[in-house]
Amino acid sequence: MKTIEKLHQEWMSFQPLPADIQKQIDQKFMLEFNYNSNHLEGNTLTYGQTELLLLFGKVDSDAKMHDLEEMKAHNVCLKMIQEEALSNRPLTETFIRELHQVLLREDYNVHKTLPDGNVTTYTIHAGCYKTRPNSVRTVTGELFEYASPEETPALMTDLVSWYNDIIKDSSQSVIELVSLFHYRYIRIHPFEDGNGRIARLLVNFILLRAQYPMIIVRSDDKEKYLSALNKSDVNVGMVPSVGAHAKLSDITPFVEYMKSCLECALTLRIRAAKGESIEEDDDWKKKLAVLSKLRESKPARTAELSTLAVIEGFIPTINYMIESLSSCGKVFYKIAGTYHYRTQRGWLASDRAAFPQYAQTHKIINPVQFQLDIKISETQSKYDRSFVIKCSFREFCYDIILCHEKEAYPITLNYGKVPSKSQMKKLEKQMGQYIVETYTKYCEEFDK
Repeated sequence: MKTIEKLHQEWMSFQPLPADIQKQIDQKFMLEFNYNSNHLEGNTLTYGQTELLLLFGKVDSDAKMHDLEEMKAHNVCLKMIQEEALSNRPLTETFIRELHQVLLREDYNVHKTLPDGNVTTYTIHAGCYKTRPNSVRTVTGELFEYASPEETPALMTDLVSWYNDIIKDSSQSVIELVSLFHYRYIRIHPFEDGNGRIARLLVNFILLRAQYPMIIVRSDDKEKYLSALNKSDVNVGMVPSVGAHAKLSDITPFVEYMKSCLECALTLRIRAAKGESIEEDDDWKKKLAVLSKLRESKPARTAELSTLAVIEGFIPTINYMIESLSSCGKVFYKIAGTYHYRTQRGWLASDRAAFPQYAQTHKIINPVQFQLDIKISETQSKYDRSFVIKCSFREFCYDIILCHEKEAYPITLNYGKVPSKSQMKKLEKQMGQYIVETYTKYCEEFDK
């Protein structure tokens, strides 16, 4: 088996990568890292929901709003550490607190029931070191304490200073550095929430700065990850300040675990650089889940959906345009219109008042259109203008189209969606501009 150093040399020999391969790697990592790091901490979004959100900007209606916002914020943090790693600035506590501020987004209250049944309320502060002690109950029932709020600022200053100094030492291997930084950071646990995610973000900041690929701690690997930390805790001891200055020799189990993550990351990227597939065995299931959700967000046409499109999309658009014209006062001599709908008997006509009731009680499966007739003058019929506004149905969307002579101005909407006021206004403006041209000619003749 190749060592990390050999794998890294091979990886660097492919740099710079072709743009398409780099994009493929970046996209896969972005999804995998955001999903796994949040899932480790209890975020309930599935991989498919994560992909819908981060790649397509779509929200699954089954997803919790808190988890969606958390995932988006975590992705912003990923971009922050990528940008910061490219700079020559030293790591600072200010940057770490900024990461935490972005991750949590805002302060929030927690209500906790105590063993005696009483309820206590406290505030989680975004971007601030903890103000309350934090601890975790071990599998053996012991209370494992992290650094106290009082000692946290000094320990964080020590950690950041140690990192900025040690990166100048070429004898320190990258995997040892990131393992020790992660372990010491977790033993401090400087914030009241989000410590695990911040630790994994900072690990990738360090790797990127050293020109190594970023790694993923997979959620289905959670037991191995926590077990490696726990075994190291046993070696280091329970005293928080000792843990915050742990020696490399005491955290061998964790170093070995992190090494396996980095080997995996390097191997995957080398495969990509060679033009080999980086698809994992179950990636097809992930893609299928995403396609299914996209399909749900863009339903195929049914009689019910096309009828709804007419009732909630087409008819309101017609009413909006007629009301807009009517508001112009005495500019027009007459404004009238007729709905036309196609049945097995061919095209039938209906006045404005009767058609909405027809639409409510019938399934509409064929195109519907509205002929809008405008008379500028009672006598000057050559200035009469007619517009045809159509509602036609396609497999996954419907069109509302304003037609005049050979010009057509469409609004295209997925089934279940209705035109916005701005979309209606766009059609109204296009119709209005043509009417103004006609009315200008009428006025010029009147002035002669």
